[in-house]
Amino acid sequence: MSLAFTPVTIGEWQLPQRFVMAPLTRSRVGAGGAPTALNATYYGQRASAGLIISEGVQPSAVGQGYLWTPGLHTPEQVAGWRLVANAVHAGGGRIVAQLMHVGRVGHADNRGGLEGVAPSAIAAKGVEIVTAAGKQPAGMPRALDSDEIPTLVGEFVRAAENAVAAGLDGVELHAANGYLLHQFLAPSSNQRTDAYGGSPAARARFVIEVASAVASAIGAQRVGIRISPAHNVHDALELDPADTAATYAVLVDALAPLGLAYLSILGDPASGLVQDLRRRFGGSLIVNSGFRSRTSLDDVNAILERGLGDAVAVGREFIANPDLVERWRLGAELNEPDPTTFYGGGAEGYIDYPSLESATSR
Repeated sequence: MSLAFTPVTIGEWQLPQRFVMAPLTRSRVGAGGAPTALNATYYGQRASAGLIISEGVQPSAVGQGYLWTPGLHTPEQVAGWRLVANAVHAGGGRIVAQLMHVGRVGHADNRGGLEGVAPSAIAAKGVEIVTAAGKQPAGMPRALDSDEIPTLVGEFVRAAENAVAAGLDGVELHAANGYLLHQFLAPSSNQRTDAYGGSPAARARFVIEVASAVASAIGAQRVGIRISPAHNVHDALELDPADTAATYAVLVDALAPLGLAYLSILGDPASGLVQDLRRRFGGSLIVNSGFRSRTSLDDVNAILERGLGDAVAVGREFIANPDLVERWRLGAELNEPDPTTFYGGGAEGYIDYPSLESATSR
């Protein structure tokens, strides 16, 4: 049996294999950002992933960036996530909500006219957001005042508590890909001169405060965090290798004593930086080989055989193959994902990919 199919313990979860479902924005929730039965079916179909990391979920209305994405800050949204949790648990799986506040990577049209916030009043250059009126440049954000920071931390805490109340198994903090938490880490988007900007330690402070507060509220073993050092997307640029290494060393050194469920890193798992951060963290590492557009079973095994991580997050293959685990186990042919149906729409390209069982019964 390949290493991919050996069990692994991550946080408080005993997982049946060493690949999990990566967070995947699909833009299909219902009114008010509440998941529906359609979303519950989608996630339930993929319960065999063992651990599902949900699409990005805004912890507040201001945190929404994209059309038709879910939240975890209203009773209706909590009720919708309860449908999802029940469907995944019925299939023997586990699911955590990825808490994603987009900060400046958004447009007012997608959040009811609300003004965006960020570490500094700097727009994300070259970033366009799909709105009901078409693509528009990301708006100019308002710089957060220092006395607003505790309120923002509280929004993450309440969203995490709502996730647990909905029956979800935990949360992942999205501190990657140029969204709000990452905007505090990156020197190009954080030009503050107070306690939350300037030095690597100051830029890491907000992320540390959020992680500490969420871990205290729902239990550290229910909390993961995703980072993407020097990924340089959405104009959150980390171009100085020494500064990047120092910033993430400070961050991970502060996270390590918390005992979080896992650290998820987007980047080359063989790089010295990733492996140094893994050593500093001391717990489970989920590798996101996002530098590839697709991740094969051979890719998963290669990462595991080299000892570069404890598990691997897989994205597009889970979109097209709800029973990916069984297909990979049997060496069966895979469905091909249809990029034209990735974002928005209804059942097509979402819950209608055939399972192996239905394909072989025809």
